This record gives sequence, C-alpha cells and structure tokens, in this order.
Amino acid sequence: MKFSNNEMLQAMSDTGMIPVFNHVDIEVAKGVLDASYKAGIRVFEFTNRATNSLEVFKELYDYAGKYSDLVMGIGTIFTKDVASDFIDAGADFIVSPALIPELAVFCNSKEIFYVPGCATMSEIFQAKKLGATLVKAFPGNVVGSAFVAAAKSVYPELHIMPTGGVEPTEENLKEWFDAGVYCVGMGSQLFKKDWIKNQQYDLLEDKIAETLKIIQGCKL
Repeated sequence: MKFSNNEMLQAMSDTGMIPVFNHVDIEVAKGVLDASYKAGIRVFEFTNRATNSLEVFKELYDYAGKYSDLVMGIGTIFTKDVASDFIDAGADFIVSPALIPELAVFCNSKEIFYVPGCATMSEIFQAKKLGATLVKAFPGNVVGSAFVAAAKSVYPELHIMPTGGVEPTEENLKEWFDAGVYCVGMGSQLFKKDWIKNQQYDLLEDKIAETLKIIQGCKL
C-alpha cells in the first residue's frame, strides 16, 4: 500500500479539493494531471466513465509515479470485479456514486480506502457501519449544503466530500465549507471543455491554483 488511510485523509484535508476527471486520450489525461499537480493538487480522482478507462488509468497511474506524494484513485465504481481491476492497476482509493455494501466489504478486505456516495442519513448510517471515514455527498447540487450541516450535527466526526455541482467560486465554496465539508470534489465546473479541447493546460493550472487559494481562505 503506497499510502495509509490517514495519509490520504490528510492530503485531502490539506488541499481541500479533489479533481474528478476522465478522458479517453492518455496524452490529454497526462496534461491535466501535470497541470493539477503544478497548481497544488495532491489527490486526484480519475473516473471510470469510458470504455477504455482502465487502460488509460493504468498508463496514467504509471506516469503519476514521478510525483511521489500524489494520491491517485478511481471513481464511478459500482462492482467489486471492476474495483479489483483498478486496484490491480494501482488505485490508491475507490469512490462510488452510491453506497454498495458488497463493494465496501470487498475494499475493506483488500485494505483499500473506500468512499461511498450517500444522499440520506440512512445511507450515512450504513456507510459508518461498513467502516467509511469519508463519504461522498452526491449529487452535491441535489443534497445541498444544508444536508451536510445536518449530517455533521449528528455525526460530527464524519468527513463529508460533496461532488456534483460544486463551483470554483468564493460564494459557493464558502457555503460548503461553512456547512462543515472536509473537502470537495470538482469536475466539469473546473475542467472547461474548451481548455481541454485546445490543451490550454496553463489556464487550467491557474484556475486550480486560484480555487485552492479560495478554499484555504474558506477554511480559516
């Protein structure tokens, strides 16, 4: 195991944001990863949303080896068989859009950090019973910051990461962090299609750095 669970949690807390990204072209994925790291990202989530995601992830994970302190996981995982493939490819953690008990049990058996998606208090309760220390509030734009605040009032020790609809603005990020989130996941709001299409990684790097700076301000 490259990182302990505590080391991964600490990296997530330190930066406060996890980029969530997928692309079918490995060279584009490498460009995005480099820009993210240069901007200050230390935890990166690739997502299993394309037919060749496993192949791209394998190469990207090997490429990311040059960054010894970069934690890299895989998201959009629904089955233990698919999780097993990505764990074999090196994934440091597994993220799912849903709470899937058999997937949680499997990841626990492999000592792999598992982040389940939760949208209700019942799901959070089950996630805690299954050993989760970080849950993904998903979809973030549906459950909202009020859900996070309510969940934290009942489970103050639980770490919550909203993903989906989180915006790289001071107003939106302050709302989430004031509600008590541990960190945020950010995808399409961060990775502008034109920037990716035109390989304008310098613009992406600047945007990520600016967003991380806003997050640090929100955490004060």
